[in-house]
Amino acid sequence: MATEKAPTVIKKYANRRLYHMGTSTYVTLEDLAAMVRAGEDFVVNDAKTGEDITRSVLAQIMFEQESKGGQQNLLPTTFLRQLIRFYGDSMQALVPRYLEFSMDHLTRDQQKLRDQMEKTFGPTAFHAMEDQVRANMAFFTEAMRMWSPFVPKGEGEPDKAEKPAQPADTSASDIEALKRQMAEMQAKLESLAKK
Repeated sequence: MATEKAPTVIKKYANRRLYHMGTSTYVTLEDLAAMVRAGEDFVVNDAKTGEDITRSVLAQIMFEQESKGGQQNLLPTTFLRQLIRFYGDSMQALVPRYLEFSMDHLTRDQQKLRDQMEKTFGPTAFHAMEDQVRANMAFFTEAMRMWSPFVPKGEGEPDKAEKPAQPADTSASDIEALKRQMAEMQAKLESLAKK
């Protein structure tokens, strides 16, 4: 029975320096990015409090990578805006699972996808992939609208002719309507997963 290797512990000190406990050396965010690319698991703890700050360090690595000049960004501005809109929204709890699901499928199928794209489309393969990503984001946006029935359709701006949405009653018909919407959403997600 194989045991999984424990994640490497990195400590972050008040002077913002990162210390790799396994090699007893200081590391940079670029070193941590290389560890992620190599598939090495690590956790980052605040040296003073012991608090797990891995999430914020990974976010810092991402945004440092995004700010490097001369490379294509992975996080388009429109995606970042859409993501920010979900903070504090009733749909916030679903977004991480959706993103994990999408990234798991992309990661699992990336080489197969690359081979198929090059075979089918040649050097312009990634333009087709961008189109597919746009279609997926449109699907995701529409799915989120289904879960927010009281938000007017459009660019997120309320229609001046419409009154603000009133708090929803918890009557049986409203609950049944929500159940139908959830079933429709599940069916759409399952059909997306099969593609």
